[in-house]
Amino acid sequence: MALKPGASASRGQSPVSIFVVLGLCCIFYLLGAWQRSGFGKGDSLTLDIPKKTECVIFKDLNFESHHNDIEINVPTEVKVRVFKPCDMKFRDYTPCQEQDAAMKFPRDNMIYRERHCPSEDEKLQCLIPAPKGYKTPFPWPKSRDYVYYANVPYKSLTVEKAVQNWVQYQGDVFKFPGGGTMFPQGADAYIDELASVIPIADGSVRTALDTGCGVASWGAYLLKRNVLAMSFAPRDNHEAQVQFALERGVPAIIGVLGTIKLPYPSGAFDMAQCSRCLIPWTANEGMYMMEVDRVLRPGGYWVLSGPPINWKTYYQTWKRPKKELQAEQRSIEEIAEKLCWEKKYEKGDIAIFRKKLNDKTCKRNSTPICEARSSDDVWYEKMEACATPFPKVSSSKEVAGGELKKFPARLNAIPPRVVNGLIPGVTEGSYEEDNKLWKKHVNAYKKMNKLIGSTRYRNVMDMNAGLGGFAAALESPKLWVMNVVPTIAKNTLGIVYERGLIGIYHDWCEGFSTYPRTYDLIHASGLFSLYKNKCKIEDILLEMDRILRPEGAIILRDEVDVINKVRKITGAMRWDTKLVDHEDGPLVPEKVLVGMKQYWVGSSSGNSTMTTDI
Repeated sequence: MALKPGASASRGQSPVSIFVVLGLCCIFYLLGAWQRSGFGKGDSLTLDIPKKTECVIFKDLNFESHHNDIEINVPTEVKVRVFKPCDMKFRDYTPCQEQDAAMKFPRDNMIYRERHCPSEDEKLQCLIPAPKGYKTPFPWPKSRDYVYYANVPYKSLTVEKAVQNWVQYQGDVFKFPGGGTMFPQGADAYIDELASVIPIADGSVRTALDTGCGVASWGAYLLKRNVLAMSFAPRDNHEAQVQFALERGVPAIIGVLGTIKLPYPSGAFDMAQCSRCLIPWTANEGMYMMEVDRVLRPGGYWVLSGPPINWKTYYQTWKRPKKELQAEQRSIEEIAEKLCWEKKYEKGDIAIFRKKLNDKTCKRNSTPICEARSSDDVWYEKMEACATPFPKVSSSKEVAGGELKKFPARLNAIPPRVVNGLIPGVTEGSYEEDNKLWKKHVNAYKKMNKLIGSTRYRNVMDMNAGLGGFAAALESPKLWVMNVVPTIAKNTLGIVYERGLIGIYHDWCEGFSTYPRTYDLIHASGLFSLYKNKCKIEDILLEMDRILRPEGAIILRDEVDVINKVRKITGAMRWDTKLVDHEDGPLVPEKVLVGMKQYWVGSSSGNSTMTTDI
C-alpha cells in the first residue's frame, strides 16, 4: 500500500507531541492543586487572612518588669488617639461597689453593700491611674507577708487592728504577721487546730470559702497546704481589706452576705468558715446559714469561730447578756441540725460542723425546701430562707452529687457533673478533648510569653473559663486562677469547682467585684464573640485595663474579625500588643492577641491632662 506524501514524517513527530501535551497537563494539574492547597495566589482565603491579621513575629515584645516612676502627661503633638486617664480620685475605683452610690440604698440586710452598678451613661470612659510610686508586688511567697505601701497607701487597719496582729506598717512596706481576731497565735496554729478534725492534709479538702475575710490571712496560709480559699469582704469602713488580700497574692473579691445569692454554684466548697465575721447567722430564719449550706458540698465542713462560741468566757468583754448569747448559739445549732449538719467539735473559740453526705440519715420535715429549679441560677437572684435539696442517692453511704477524688487526682478526673450528664453538650469524651486542647494552647502561650509559669504572674484570671481547662493546664503553687463563667455562657462553673479550682459567675457588661490593679495576667478565649451585640467591646476592655496591673499581660483568643476590632481599641489604651497566628498555622481563622499594659502612674497634681480623639 502506498503512503501519502509526508505521512512518514508526521508519524515520526507523534510521540514528541504526545509527551509535550501530557507534560503541560501535568504542570497545569499541579499548579491547580497548589493553588487549592492554600499556598497559591489563586486561594482567596490565603490572600484574605494575612491581610486581615497582619501577624508579626513575636520576638520584640518584652514582658519583663522595667517600670520607672513616670507620670502620664500629654506630648505636644499627640499622634495616636488614646483614652485619657481618669482623675486620680478614681485610682481605687470599684464601679459596682462605690461608697457614694452605696449610701443611696437601704442599710437593712446589707443591701447598700451589695452590687449597684452605674448606668450606661455613668460609666467611666477613661483609664484608671496607678498611684505614684507603684511597684510590681513582691513575688510569692514573699508577697504573702509584705506589700508595698505605695500600692495600697492606707494605714487605718494598722491602727484599728493593731492588737489583733493583722497588719503592721514598716517603712515603705506593710507586714502581715499572719494574725487575726480569732487566731492570735497565728493563722498556722489556727489551721493546725482545724486540721485535727478536718482532713486538710490528704487532699480531701481543696476548695474553701471565707466569709468576711479581713485581709485573708486564713486563705493565705491555707495555700501552702494546697487548699484554695475564695475569700470575700465588703468594701466598708475598714479600707482596702480585699485590696490588701489580692496585693498579697491571695484569691478574694468584694462581696457580702446580704439579700442576693452568692455568685457560686451549689455544692462548690469543701469547707467554709466565719472567723468573727459578724454575720447575723440566726437572722431572717437562718437564711445566711442556708446560703452557706447551698454552696457547701455534701460532707463539707463549716467552721464558726467567734461570737457566740465561747460566750461563757467572753460575755462581759462583748458586753452582752449571758442568756442572749446562749440563746443565739442554741439557735445556730438548731438551724444546723435542720440543714443536716452535725457538730463535730467545740473547744475554746471554735465550733466545727459537718454537712451530711446525703439526706437519707437526716430529716428535714420542719425545714422549707427550695423549689426544684436550678440551684446554680444565682446571678442577682434573691436569697431565700429555704434549704437546697440534696441530689438524689440510692444508698445512705453514697455521696450526694457524686464522690470526688482527692486533689491533685481530682484536677483531671472526670467530674461527677459530667459523668451524670448534668451539663448539656458536655460528655466524658468532650471533657477529655478539652483538656488536651488547653494543654496545647498553654504550651503555645508559654512560647509567646516565657514568663508564664514563673513567679512573675501570681493572680491570673480566665474571663471565659468554660470547663477550667486553661487553669488546669497552668496549675502550679506559683499562681492561682480566677475562673469566670459569664452569666450568658453555658453554666460550667460547677465542673470547675469539682476539679478543685475556684471561680465566680459574672456579667462582663458590668464591673468586676475587685479593686483596680489586682491581676497579673488576664486570659480570654471567645469572650468578645460571646458578648457581640450584648455590650460595647471598649467597655469590656476598659474594665480589663482597670483590674490589670501595670506591666501585666493579656492573652486574647478569638475569631480574626473580632480580634482585629479588639486590637484597634487596645491601640488607644496604652497596651503593647502583637497579633499571633493560631498554633496550627495561619489558615486557622482564630487568632491570638498577646500584650502587656504599659507602666504609667497618675499625675501628682491629681488631675489628668491627657486628651483623647476617640
